[in-house]
Amino acid sequence: MISSIRVVSLVPSVTETLLTWGIEPIACTRFCEQPGIEDVGGTKDPDLVGIEALAPDLVVFDREENRLEDYQELVSHNLKVESLHVTSVSDVGTELGRLASIVGAQWSYSLDAPRKSRGLRAFVPIWRRPWMTVTAGTYGVSLLNHLGVDVVFSENEDLYPTLDDEALVTAEPDIVLAPSEPYPFGKRHLDMLEAIAPTLLVDGQDLFWWGSRTVDAVQRLDRQLEAFEEKGL
Repeated sequence: MISSIRVVSLVPSVTETLLTWGIEPIACTRFCEQPGIEDVGGTKDPDLVGIEALAPDLVVFDREENRLEDYQELVSHNLKVESLHVTSVSDVGTELGRLASIVGAQWSYSLDAPRKSRGLRAFVPIWRRPWMTVTAGTYGVSLLNHLGVDVVFSENEDLYPTLDDEALVTAEPDIVLAPSEPYPFGKRHLDMLEAIAPTLLVDGQDLFWWGSRTVDAVQRLDRQLEAFEEKGL
């Protein structure tokens, strides 16, 4: 352990990053996938009374993951709460650098330059029945843009718009990039997805979790895309 700070993390990406830094949170959300750490509810419905009872030195939020009213409630009880705001790969260095300074961790962040366009227009489903996707202003789209992939519907004013089948037909994507979360797309969905476009199943955590995994996640997704392109769409 490099720090004795008592941290509650309400952000899966932060929980993973803290553990990478050698700091084990005293509690985290059930979505952090850390069964050995105390569970204080979900990202949208944390157990605020339970968090206060733990008397943490720091509670970490993210503006995209967590609710403002929960942040305000904890602050009103004189808890130190730090809210991060990561919506693109360019935010990772600044926001995680700030957190590292607060918790006393040593961390550096260096990402390869963005790739030139691959000439691929991707549909990225995050839910089905109804279809939902991600748009500009989200970390996942930023990461794919960094890898030279354009994302259809990215100009929609909603961050997570709902789509109908007609919209998908009209969009004519070159590829479907189907992540394993938040909806667990897998091999059983391939026939359905490939009716839209050739499909690549990707790790949802690599696509949507930022922080200590970002650099390696970008490289893994890049290799997947390269292998897929070599086989031919």
